[in-house]
Amino acid sequence: MSIKAIAAKLFARHIFNKTQAWLNNPVATQQAVFHQLIKEAKQTDFGKDHHFDIIKSFTDFAKQVPIRDYEDLKPYVDKVVSGQENVLWKGKPLYFAKTSGTTSGAKYIPLTRESMPYHIEAARNAILSYIHETGKADFVDGKMIFLQGSPVLEEKHGIQFGRLSGIVAHFVPKYLQKNRMPSLETNCIEDWESKIDAIVDETFNENMTVISGIPSWVQMYFERLEQKGGKPVGEIFKNFNLFIYGGVNYEPYRSKFENLIGRKVDSIELFPASEGFFAYQDSQKEKGMLLLLNAGIFYEFVKSDAFYSENPRRYTIGEVELGVNYVLIISTNAGLWGYNIGDTVQFSSLKPYRIIVSGRIKHYISAFGEHVIGKEVESALQEAMEGTNVRVNEFTVAPQINPSSGLPYHEWFIEFEQEPENKSAFAEAIDNAMRKQNIYYDDLIVGNILRKVVITAVAKNGFQDYMKSIGKLGGQNKIPRLSDNRKIVDLLNLK
Repeated sequence: MSIKAIAAKLFARHIFNKTQAWLNNPVATQQAVFHQLIKEAKQTDFGKDHHFDIIKSFTDFAKQVPIRDYEDLKPYVDKVVSGQENVLWKGKPLYFAKTSGTTSGAKYIPLTRESMPYHIEAARNAILSYIHETGKADFVDGKMIFLQGSPVLEEKHGIQFGRLSGIVAHFVPKYLQKNRMPSLETNCIEDWESKIDAIVDETFNENMTVISGIPSWVQMYFERLEQKGGKPVGEIFKNFNLFIYGGVNYEPYRSKFENLIGRKVDSIELFPASEGFFAYQDSQKEKGMLLLLNAGIFYEFVKSDAFYSENPRRYTIGEVELGVNYVLIISTNAGLWGYNIGDTVQFSSLKPYRIIVSGRIKHYISAFGEHVIGKEVESALQEAMEGTNVRVNEFTVAPQINPSSGLPYHEWFIEFEQEPENKSAFAEAIDNAMRKQNIYYDDLIVGNILRKVVITAVAKNGFQDYMKSIGKLGGQNKIPRLSDNRKIVDLLNLK
């Protein structure tokens, strides 16, 4: 074992011990974060407008600070973008992470001197946690690739902005610089397909040991590698044994990836966002990701089935329950307050607090009151695929409210790598899995309000073509698992 690998193991043990200190005192840790945030922001415009000087408890905070999304917070953000200081957080942000908005257009999420280090530490600690648990550290001597956005940044009023992954690329620790790929020149290529081809050429003969990125875009990289080499990725990169991912659930892709790689590899799931790095998988044995309670973020949770009611109850970490679907609300040292990031989570463990991402509060199907969420369709597909040779590249689900004949239904648009031998039986398996998970959906089937799932095959690369057509190919962009309308599916190329 190399000196670098030995050092990584020692550092991993140190970080593990530090983590235990806050992990074993979750409520006190969150209370300390809360009081520090209020103290630091008292003299900001937001703090003054919301009477931070009289806030002594979370109850006070909930009375003074309503839940907001980006559109609600935008008047404050616009002040920050214009160059004003002490608006949402003290001083000016270091960066803006620019993301795609909906009604608001481009979104500018502040990253501050206080918040930025936590993005870097969380990604590092996820790997160190893996090393501590498994004892595997030899991969630190190989090459590592992180499929990400361009690190080229623009500037507004003295503050640089760009994609989060591009900003983070400027903070890669020195001890990883020699291991990191691709080159800066390749990483700066804007066109995603050209960038992937360049990355394939650059990495093909390297000793790649760690590969990281959103599964749908890493899949594209693997397919190009296989085309170039004429053999599985695991034979091209014989020492590749760790895949790090975030953004979407890996399970629907797992069988396809194992086929592309030619063997199983360990994986680590991350939950990063422009608004904060919230969780990472800390165990290969336990389900879910460790919620980071000491990372400058105070968490609130609202039950998703009550979220759109008037004045829903806001829960703190000591009040949550297993298996309940919550909308994740955050207040941060980047100046986001009572902020709805749009994701829903469920707790898989309370000691320690581990979560799974169950979907998006705006991404659901409830055309008939069924309120089907992302986790349910992903789990149903995974269950239907078990014990079969079916492999799926990508999928999304939408309601068909006005069919040409018969009852309405949920239509599953699936791009198959390997189609089921019996598509009707496969659809039946999906439908049965859905009915077991969602009693409202089951009631609609039993009551002859809906008919069973219908599968529509999407042409090869149909989802990539769709993302390209709307200018969102690659990077951090991803296909919604489901939606309450047919705006996406009406633009897909069908088989």
